[in-house]
Amino acid sequence: MGGFLEGKVVAVTGGGGGIGRAVSLAVADEGAAVLVADYGVGMAGEDPSSEVADKVAAEITDAGGRAVAVADDISTMGAGERLVATAVERFGRIDGVVAVAGILRERMLFNMSEDEWDAVIATHLKGHFTVFRAAAAVMRKQEGGGSLVGFTSGAFAGSVAQANYAAAKGGIVSLVRSAAAGLHRYGITANAIAPVARTRMSANVPMELSEMGDPEDVAPMVVYLLSDRAKHVTGQVYTVVGSKIAVWNQPAEVRSVYAEGRWTPEGIADRLDSTVGQEPMGLIAKLEAYRAAAASGEKPNA
Repeated sequence: MGGFLEGKVVAVTGGGGGIGRAVSLAVADEGAAVLVADYGVGMAGEDPSSEVADKVAAEITDAGGRAVAVADDISTMGAGERLVATAVERFGRIDGVVAVAGILRERMLFNMSEDEWDAVIATHLKGHFTVFRAAAAVMRKQEGGGSLVGFTSGAFAGSVAQANYAAAKGGIVSLVRSAAAGLHRYGITANAIAPVARTRMSANVPMELSEMGDPEDVAPMVVYLLSDRAKHVTGQVYTVVGSKIAVWNQPAEVRSVYAEGRWTPEGIADRLDSTVGQEPMGLIAKLEAYRAAAASGEKPNA
């Protein structure tokens, strides 16, 4: 075992498989006590079970670490509160939360049902809020503050057949930035990771990704963000894929134009294209390339 997180207590939602499992094991290996929180559901949120969380917790304890398995529906306020309460009861504090839990319900926007929308938003976005909220309430009062690590996706920039997932991931980015701004004075950092790794979810991407890594490639970045070495890092979104780490830009206005008095629709039509214009949406250009490749019988590359 290492000691990068020695003495810390970290909760990992979705900690029973894929990236969450890799994070749980890495955090434990660096000396932290781990709450492996996983409802053990399928990709669409079906068939809950505590088995996956139990297995990872046992793997940690068998290796000499400290871990507790928690099986609960993280999309509920009670589950977020119980997870943090368990950390405090068992280990005396909560130093970090890593929110990995997620599901997929893929559908074109015009065919998407209310349930398919609600379930994905609840698990991803509300699942971040419930545990971030409960953890922040404790962290702000304890010595040393704490760290919140969210999981987003490059899909927050837009998605063809996963509007629910993309909306949730975009919400997570805004939640993380809001947490960073609001909790900074309490010594609490908040950051997000947009991973690209071989998991159950990535296996369903209908194209070859130009970059692909493994869950174990993502875990070291999480460990770093949870550590005291990253106390100065907050409000950031990082891509992690294989040996690559990249940082996303912060939202900002790009160009502006003013009218003399109030704008009219005609005035906007006459001047917008030649002044403010548009910011190119790379996703649309990629889609055109995919369609061209598909038409020629090739498998498109992302």
